[in-house]
Amino acid sequence: MKFRSLMLAAGAFALTVGPATTALAKVEGDTIILGSAISLTGKYATNGLHTQRGYDYAAKIINEAGGVKVGGKSYKLAIKYYDDESTPARGAQLAERLIQQDGVEFMLGPYSSGMTKAIAPVSEKFGVPMVEAEGASRSLFTQGYKYLFAVLSTSEQYLASAVHMAAEERKKNFRSPSEVRVALAFEGDPFSMDVRAGVLDNIAEYDMKVIIDDQLPADLSDMSTTLTKVKALKPDILIISGHSKGAATAARQIDEMKVNVPMIALTHCEAAKVQEKFPNAATGFLCPTQWVETLSKSDPMFGSAMDWNEGFKKEYPSYTSVPYQSAQASAAVYVWKEGFEKANSFDKDTVRDALSAVEMETFYGDIKFSEAGNNIAKPMFMRQIGADGSYSLVESFKDMTFPRNVTY
Repeated sequence: MKFRSLMLAAGAFALTVGPATTALAKVEGDTIILGSAISLTGKYATNGLHTQRGYDYAAKIINEAGGVKVGGKSYKLAIKYYDDESTPARGAQLAERLIQQDGVEFMLGPYSSGMTKAIAPVSEKFGVPMVEAEGASRSLFTQGYKYLFAVLSTSEQYLASAVHMAAEERKKNFRSPSEVRVALAFEGDPFSMDVRAGVLDNIAEYDMKVIIDDQLPADLSDMSTTLTKVKALKPDILIISGHSKGAATAARQIDEMKVNVPMIALTHCEAAKVQEKFPNAATGFLCPTQWVETLSKSDPMFGSAMDWNEGFKKEYPSYTSVPYQSAQASAAVYVWKEGFEKANSFDKDTVRDALSAVEMETFYGDIKFSEAGNNIAKPMFMRQIGADGSYSLVESFKDMTFPRNVTY
């Protein structure tokens, strides 16, 4: 059994690796235990680490600021992790272990929609509230769950603006958006399939032509078959979603195969560090993001978006561009603090009701949950990678640059 138990207290870390020796309760002394089955190995390990670091950083800052106040007493936050190995069945098993054996009654989500889909029925079954930051699939919020709350925007919004920008270009040049020829390449997981569904809705809105519609291999290690077709058919826009491993594979093979498409839009650019690893290919990529460090939002705990960004990079100096997965993970921990304090209780259902009524501005953006549990107060953003590896916010076609050998 692989797991890590991270206990955070007033700026000090204590890390324990090994089998559990005593069952943890929901609150142990002056410590609130949050639990998470998260991908520390397997194909989602990169983003699992980004997520874990976001959780840990938020807990550290909250603890250093005095912790969580309930019933006139201050409590520290601690997070107990198990490695779900990027496998849904394993994630569900570990979520049940956290709840049934370890006594955890407050959950943080895993990484990815697929893993969240596996774990949400478990937390729902036992009436354990879960605040999640990485499961964006809109289908998560059509199941009638009462204990699931998500801080991020849902998946159908991720790549919609890329399609709108392509249509905007055609209209600007007095041509029909229906002329746009689109190539699609998506992983078969729930998140990417929902992103694809949203893209297809937008494509249908403009009557664009889909000339390639491929599913990426399950291991996300090769998309040369799709890119060979792209080179032959010359689409106007290439749209890709395959989490961080898929983004890295796409960038590497676009470079190796010298693929030139006027617009390339793909998810998980920052998480895959494509701007660092594949700078030639990545220049000009359009990358959806849940959060930008220049966002004009702030809160009393983390300060502004830029403050959080600088603090996180100081804590983890390996980042040149912080992935939004880490930011939204921190926001999820902050929501837990707000929920506990609003409830002024550790009763699961009282806390669940308090979470459902949370309405707050944070460094990550506004958070307000619908009855279904998704965040209805925050938009998605689109950024473009420049030749220097920087990300620039793109709000319309006129903000874009075309660094490749082909243009519209």
